[in-house]
Amino acid sequence: MRLIAALAVAVSLLLLSSPAQALDPAPPTNASSDQINKLIATLHQTYDGIQDFRQRRGAFETLMASTPDPTRVQIRHVDVNGVEADLIWPARLHHPIGRRAILYLHGGGFYSGSLRTHRNIAGSLAKAASADVLLIDYRLTPEHGFPAQLDDALAAYRWLLASGYRAENIVVAGESVGGTLAIEVTLRQLRLKGPLPAAVVAMSPVTDFALTGTSMTANAESDPFMDKGELELIRKAYIGDRSPVNWERSPLYANMTGFPPLLLQVGSRETLLDDTLRLKDKARQAGVDVTVEIWPGMIHQWQIFPFWLDDAKTSNAKVAEFAIAHFADKPAQ
Repeated sequence: MRLIAALAVAVSLLLLSSPAQALDPAPPTNASSDQINKLIATLHQTYDGIQDFRQRRGAFETLMASTPDPTRVQIRHVDVNGVEADLIWPARLHHPIGRRAILYLHGGGFYSGSLRTHRNIAGSLAKAASADVLLIDYRLTPEHGFPAQLDDALAAYRWLLASGYRAENIVVAGESVGGTLAIEVTLRQLRLKGPLPAAVVAMSPVTDFALTGTSMTANAESDPFMDKGELELIRKAYIGDRSPVNWERSPLYANMTGFPPLLLQVGSRETLLDDTLRLKDKARQAGVDVTVEIWPGMIHQWQIFPFWLDDAKTSNAKVAEFAIAHFADKPAQ
């Protein structure tokens, strides 16, 4: 008991001394563990034995096609500077263009993901944040490599600005490589001295395509959705022979001075845990307002399954809370 108490005090002191937050230093609950184990079993059924990126893309589409569509939202298909997209907003709000927006950039290893696969998380964020969510269908590998994905994301951000959304009412968010793009879009705007979003949310982003984080090895057996081998394949398809230690491809190597407030979420079991923690350190050194949430027991990309995981519902709600806190125009209570 004395050891447990001492550990609890040590964890409390650590959390008080840093902006990083472990939501709960205790292990995940039995219910949370049961839910994540069921998800892992489903992912094994979906992906085991499939190596080809196009086949994995199709498997992901099939999996997500079996999941529920969002409810109580309106969806309008739009062309955003040549990029296909869905503009999603809460059904209780009646407008073609609103005041607050979240640009959502989906994950999927740059080779998969679509408007259908991520419509649920986008709809969840729209309702929780009382905001319009622009979900884009950016170009994928292996058909299109770097910088096509970043160019499409930047085109979507500029479309929002041109459509009447003020930068201080836009939050850029994404999970997995979508989180990478969310950071990179903002870095590009920063370098061009363009208007910056009010805040950025990166959920389990890849920040280092050189793959040097120690969690790549330490968590290799605990995260079935993303491992070093897959990341090496993703890197090859995405940037080819280009250097991975460049800020336009790996945010970890960027100068983040002037970056807007940043929320980082990551699961404790993820191979990408260190990608988040090291970026947090880099951002803090540059004076960025950073919040980090480490979710006990979670694997890569858990946030896109709010219909199966209670932790996903809660993490999505926290993303919405973060967005609301940084919108210049707050939604009516």
